[in-house]
Amino acid sequence: MPIRRRYPQLPRPVEYAHIGWDLLILIAVVLNLGLLLFDSLYLITPINQAIADLTPAFHAFYEREVHSRFFHIDLFFVGFFVADILLGWTVAIVERRYHRWFFYPFVHWYDVLGCIPLSGFRLLRVLRVVSLLHRLHRLRIINVKHWSIYQFFFKYYDILLEELSDRIALRLLGNVQQQILSSDSLTERVIDRVIMPRKTQLISEIVQRLESTVGEAYQLNRASAMTAIDDLVSRTLRESPEIQRLHRLPMGQTAANAMQASISGVAQRLVDELALGIHSPEFRQLIERTAESGFDSWLTVDEKSNRITELVLYDILEMLKEQVNRQRWKDRYE
Repeated sequence: MPIRRRYPQLPRPVEYAHIGWDLLILIAVVLNLGLLLFDSLYLITPINQAIADLTPAFHAFYEREVHSRFFHIDLFFVGFFVADILLGWTVAIVERRYHRWFFYPFVHWYDVLGCIPLSGFRLLRVLRVVSLLHRLHRLRIINVKHWSIYQFFFKYYDILLEELSDRIALRLLGNVQQQILSSDSLTERVIDRVIMPRKTQLISEIVQRLESTVGEAYQLNRASAMTAIDDLVSRTLRESPEIQRLHRLPMGQTAANAMQASISGVAQRLVDELALGIHSPEFRQLIERTAESGFDSWLTVDEKSNRITELVLYDILEMLKEQVNRQRWKDRYE
């Protein structure tokens, strides 16, 4: 099943309809909370008497039309908020807003709890303004990221999140270091569980990289290698006593030059054949046998090598802890 975006792209008229409905709900919330606050103050005798003295007509009207029917009026608001939940849930299902149809009440938990007819829960419905601001921001009607209050809260939220994640990471890395130091057979277990099951693949990779490295290096330096071979043959023949005596003979210089050219050509041909032979099956088998024997020797573990491995892992984790412990938020905000 394809992953659904939490806020799918909707036509702008539909988005504006959502905005209008959110504003209507916020107005109802403000009216409901204002009515609850005023009625709570109305129950206080000195305030009640002050209202009666200042505005007798309003006091009589409020007592007769509102306070005496306050339960039914409040029940009307609760029913309106419940209808908002059911309507919003239905719209979310139609718009395929969430991954599952029953996610809506969990995502909008503040609206669900706000339906409970208690003043403490009613205040949660004010959080509807967050949803409204987010929608306005997505439509680029406003840009909350430029607001000072948003930057203030985001700064300290970012700092808090980084500090918490750093503390958790440091705790985990410290636990790993303790496990490394307390383990008596870490290296053996790493070899048995990680390296040995992949031994064939590792040897094949070593051989392949060796072939590629040697072949590329030879192609890049072939001219220099041929020149070096020619110089070596020339110097060797020049320093040879037999070749020096050959120079005293008639046509000796010509014979020596021919010998030098022949030997140099043979040596260069031999090096070329060796370079080409790197890709032959026979040479590959030789390298594989050599790599395998060297691989087994490299994996031989004693107490000293085990201790070195543990210290290397411990120091690597210590370096990671130093990196994690660096408060990068200071670079961003100072």
